[in-house]
Amino acid sequence: MPDAPPEPSGQMTPDEALALLIEGNRGFRSGVPARPQLTGPERRAALAQAQRPFCVLVGCSDSRVSPELLFGRGLGDLFIVRNAGNLVDLAAMGSIEYGVAVLGAPLIVVLGHERCGAVQAAVDVVEKDAVFPGSIGRIIEPIIPAVLRARRDGESDLLDRSVRSNVLQVVERLRTTEQMLLVPQQSGRLKIVGAYYDLDDGHVTFLT
Repeated sequence: MPDAPPEPSGQMTPDEALALLIEGNRGFRSGVPARPQLTGPERRAALAQAQRPFCVLVGCSDSRVSPELLFGRGLGDLFIVRNAGNLVDLAAMGSIEYGVAVLGAPLIVVLGHERCGAVQAAVDVVEKDAVFPGSIGRIIEPIIPAVLRARRDGESDLLDRSVRSNVLQVVERLRTTEQMLLVPQQSGRLKIVGAYYDLDDGHVTFLT
């Protein structure tokens, strides 16, 4: 028989959801594979009629940054929004709001990563007056203010500091400017945090 359907995410607190991600990343770093019950046919059958993810994750499209793997999670756990540079446009915002307001996720994580190509492109615009073709230039425009803020803090490791600055910029927007996310935060039902993934050692550091 299939596993029982997952408990509604609304019964999980933001801190409990965050703890699951921290635990999962610890297992990923140690080489422990995702638990079979999170990905197998029983899990799939249990989720066929409904989903109750415990986290909305805004991440980068980079092929090296797969959220389910980094956090040791399986089907139905993470409601993922991915694009180059872990940005939030209209489509991404609608997805985030759906994950919180309709699916009841108690946690939003904005995940940046080491050596992000989109952030590097924005750094090149600022530092070298680079120009990128097609839609690439328009995509990276929202990252430029984060690069400028990072540059004011010093010139060394500008890319790394810009990645973190970009994450915190998105987190601040979600925390303060989106009406549908304010009420659940004020009531303690929602937490919004930033995170940084180290490509070299697999560690996810939570920034806020």
